[in-house]
Amino acid sequence: MNFQVEWYDRLASTNLEMRDRFFKDQGLCEGLVIAVHEQTAGRGRLDRKWISSAGKNLCFSLFIETDGALETVPSLTMAAALAVDDLLRSMGILSAPKWPNDVQVNGKKICGILSERVERDARTAIPASAARQGILIGIGLNVNMTTEDAGLIDRPATSILMETQRAGNINHILESLFEPLSYWISEWKKGGFSMLREPWTRKAGPIGRPLTVHDGDQRKSGSLAGFGDHGELLLQTANGIETIWSGDVS
Repeated sequence: MNFQVEWYDRLASTNLEMRDRFFKDQGLCEGLVIAVHEQTAGRGRLDRKWISSAGKNLCFSLFIETDGALETVPSLTMAAALAVDDLLRSMGILSAPKWPNDVQVNGKKICGILSERVERDARTAIPASAARQGILIGIGLNVNMTTEDAGLIDRPATSILMETQRAGNINHILESLFEPLSYWISEWKKGGFSMLREPWTRKAGPIGRPLTVHDGDQRKSGSLAGFGDHGELLLQTANGIETIWSGDVS
């Protein structure tokens, strides 16, 4: 995959910037990366804020052209998580992907990923040839977050700096992520989650691990029974296996 990077000093959100470009048809090609030094209004799952001051973290969005249905989005997010995990492990950080869209180190979040399917409908696109579909992948990786910064977050967090005691070059880390991203996205394009199942289950498992899933006011407990065809979590409960598409896992 060919990556084309555009760096900005300050944006509200890289996903919002790319989404705007997509619907305005402003030169958005597959592999375009919009990265920012300071993000002021980023968001994660459940509308959680993802704000990053200048020089602290790597925040970027990547456009993937695909006509995959909405249910394919979670597995592409998981492919991106595997790529981040590869990068961190190459740096000596013993990370692991966490369903559905995080990467953690010893139970502390180091990366969050938010993907969104976008479509310009052939019935409304002008001209009709401008009809297009794709997925935006937004990635936030904690690079130079300090212990003090992490203490201000409402859940356990860590960073490359905190794990290695060395500050990271954000531009270099982005470039180093391209090779694993290219590999795992290529695998996803070959067969969706079926191409990710074995490494994901091995890294995010093991099967049988006790789990509690929180989704809003709902809470379900059981054990990990595996993952469905699109990466959905299969939870073994006292009432049988339940399919979980979203939620926080503990």
